[in-house]
Amino acid sequence: MAAILLDVDGVFHVSGQPIPGGAEAVRALREAGHRLRFVTNSTTRSRGLLAEELRGYGLELSDDELQTTPRAAARTLRGKRVFALTMAAIREDLEGIELVGDGAEAVLLGGADETAETNRVFSYMNLARAFAELEAGAELYCLHKNRWWQTARGPLLDAGAFVAGLEYASGVDATVLGKPSPAYFAAAVEALDADPERTWMVGDDLDSDIAGAQRFGLRTVLVRTGKFRPDEVERSGIAPDVVVSSIAQLPEWLEEREP
Repeated sequence: MAAILLDVDGVFHVSGQPIPGGAEAVRALREAGHRLRFVTNSTTRSRGLLAEELRGYGLELSDDELQTTPRAAARTLRGKRVFALTMAAIREDLEGIELVGDGAEAVLLGGADETAETNRVFSYMNLARAFAELEAGAELYCLHKNRWWQTARGPLLDAGAFVAGLEYASGVDATVLGKPSPAYFAAAVEALDADPERTWMVGDDLDSDIAGAQRFGLRTVLVRTGKFRPDEVERSGIAPDVVVSSIAQLPEWLEEREP
């Protein structure tokens, strides 16, 4: 049986609207004996709240099966003084990090969302403060560097633009803590006690999910939901191992393929 990493946004829901067949697919994958881990770049809700929302869509999962970027940041930055531009809801997951307003050892950027809080977090003054900390010697980290994400209203700008702007202004390269970083995939594979070459990554994002997983040696499944764009697949030169209509088709495809 395979180890399977499952992206969340765009695979199981878009803007809180469940994608049909997701809950049934998870149930079928478990019944077939596959080991599952849910891996997400979502940065707007705590792990506990996000897991609760997914269970509300009918998905069977425990909090511990959900791997999030704020938890990755807490492991990497534990004990450091950090100036964090993140949504307030994830602060509880940044345990062990000392959040400061100045004199930081590290600057951490989270992701954007569809609320007015994004305007406050990524205001000019906050970004200028982050720039000043970088100029004073702080290191730059980001939960992810996504360019955009898919919503019910269409594509919306994500926080990758702010990360790139700070990199350009300061000359400091950001360390990405979520997908597509090798460390993030390594943590997920280790949690399943799996070998990369026998692990599948299922996602809708060509860069973060598919290309990132392939660089780590994982096999990949691209779903035609969420951020999927046929023309982008053609232009990118990124070739997933398989493309399926949605997560609903994955169990049957795996049953036909896996010995």
